[in-house]
Amino acid sequence: MRWLIDNIDIVLELTRTHLYLSLVPLLVGLVVAVPVGAAVRTVGWLRRLTLVVASVAFTIPSLALFVTIPLIAGLQVLDPLNVVIALTVYSTALLVRAVPEALDSVSPAVVDAATAVGFGRFRRAATVELPLALPVLVANVRVVAVTNISMVSVGSVIGIGGLGQLFTQGYQRDYPDQILAGIIAIVVLALVFDALLFLLGRALTPWTRAGAPSTRRRRVTEAHA
Repeated sequence: MRWLIDNIDIVLELTRTHLYLSLVPLLVGLVVAVPVGAAVRTVGWLRRLTLVVASVAFTIPSLALFVTIPLIAGLQVLDPLNVVIALTVYSTALLVRAVPEALDSVSPAVVDAATAVGFGRFRRAATVELPLALPVLVANVRVVAVTNISMVSVGSVIGIGGLGQLFTQGYQRDYPDQILAGIIAIVVLALVFDALLFLLGRALTPWTRAGAPSTRRRRVTEAHA
């Protein structure tokens, strides 16, 4: 803990790199997964195929991707873009499965009502289904964000990894305090970002809180009945 306090400038610099390497893939994954997931949701065979491809992509070892991406994309081994591309693959694989599940959580009655008033498929998905699916989708985004923050540290094996560099440097120097500092920093970063996403999800879905008091009052009334 003392090392973390004494070297806070180094830790903050590595944290900025860590955030870049973990959040850019999350954003790119969302941009890809939301339209793809919405498009394949109602096509049974295409949805199953997408889920199979996503599952296979997620099972590829991260270190193997970090090593092979430079060969495929023509990048330098120490280019941070290698980690960004690898984590984008994982983020997209997780989110492309989450989007159809989130849309499935929307009440069929609401979907039928939107169709009845003349909403086309894409307009209905963008203005009705996706907003109502946000609670489930945000929960999955939180999982992906925390997963990315954890997996970025693996990139330190090839010299790129943000806070993960504290692990490799501490191991090479046989300095446990530096390794512990890396663990603490990554855990705190993951918890803080998870909390921020939780608060963002609550801010974007005020209707999920609007009925909570009445629901609790109804339960109390039923209990006393």
